[in-house]
Amino acid sequence: MSATVITNIATLVTNDPSLRDSDPLGLVRDAAVVIEGDRVVWTGEASKAPATDNRVDAGGRAVLPGFVDSHSHLVFAGDRTEEFNARMSGRPYSAGGIRTTVAATRAASDAELEATLTRYLAEALRQGTTTFETKSGYGLTVEDEARALRLAARHTDEVTYLGAHVVAPEYADDPAGYVALVTGEMLNACAPHARWIDVFCEQGAFDGDQARAVLTAGKAKGLHPRIHANQLSYGPGVQLAVELDAASADHCTHLTDADVDALANSATVATLLPGAEFSTRAAWPDARRLLDAGATVALSTDCNPGSSFTSSMPFCVALAVRDMGMTPDEAVRAATAGGAAALRRTDVGRLVPGAYADLVLLDAPSHVHLAYRPGVPLVAGVWRRGVREV
Repeated sequence: MSATVITNIATLVTNDPSLRDSDPLGLVRDAAVVIEGDRVVWTGEASKAPATDNRVDAGGRAVLPGFVDSHSHLVFAGDRTEEFNARMSGRPYSAGGIRTTVAATRAASDAELEATLTRYLAEALRQGTTTFETKSGYGLTVEDEARALRLAARHTDEVTYLGAHVVAPEYADDPAGYVALVTGEMLNACAPHARWIDVFCEQGAFDGDQARAVLTAGKAKGLHPRIHANQLSYGPGVQLAVELDAASADHCTHLTDADVDALANSATVATLLPGAEFSTRAAWPDARRLLDAGATVALSTDCNPGSSFTSSMPFCVALAVRDMGMTPDEAVRAATAGGAAALRRTDVGRLVPGAYADLVLLDAPSHVHLAYRPGVPLVAGVWRRGVREV
């Protein structure tokens, strides 16, 4: 098997803190990376790189791990332009708009849904995302939720069953009946196609008891919990996530001190989704508070047609630095190693021997430029599992 060295790297982000005790990014300057097959086999100073069959000159640019987008909703049809326009004109955001996308998704064919999914995956890849999670949640029937997961599973292993996104319109007067469906027949149909189970624990969606029932049923079927928690208001979501050892509590906008302490003393990652706050003009999550308490933080796009219609992890990094109290180093780590932690993965989000060869080449000498030059298309190359895709 031939090996390739990417050399003349001005700044290499490895996310290996053992390389620099005071530097969680594990920065290496004047660096090189050696790829063999789909894995990284060596990183270090370029002058010490082993001989290889192939050589790529990074031209004094920065290289970092591929972004890990651990929260997206890409199996859908239609868009919600009118809703966004109205919101920007003063109408507040609420959980109910999801039902508009549900109607369009149910009416779409499999081919139409998969075309949308692959379109936004390609868009994300061009911006450096090499690992992504995506959810169902816009079907809300047994058949539509199962087909969403089947389609998603063709493109990623990180598939999440979100039948409990909102109560299906047919069950508007019988939410208990819908929870019974989500935890029964729908779960049985969906579990074979998913790794994760999620629930939107929020006013207008599912309360704490309902969320516990959904996640507990999913765990019994071998699905691991994630949870939409504390986005629009204070609530039980974060505490429930920690209680059930959820991989991540996502949004985390409205947190008590007890919520922050619970996250800091658990394996549950606080996944922050700044695109949602940007697109809804809501209060920003306080990343600084979480980081200072010792919580693990991830950044993700929450790409969906209603509340965060962006696939750009660089944009989310810039928002997190500008408006959420993160340093550029912290935001880049959250968008790579943090996302990997939210998926309980150690083979992505890092550039260390044995990890997948998922790399982003920036048209800049440092990863700091992702926040320093917001909105500029800095991604000059992307390797996924050792293959250059961009």
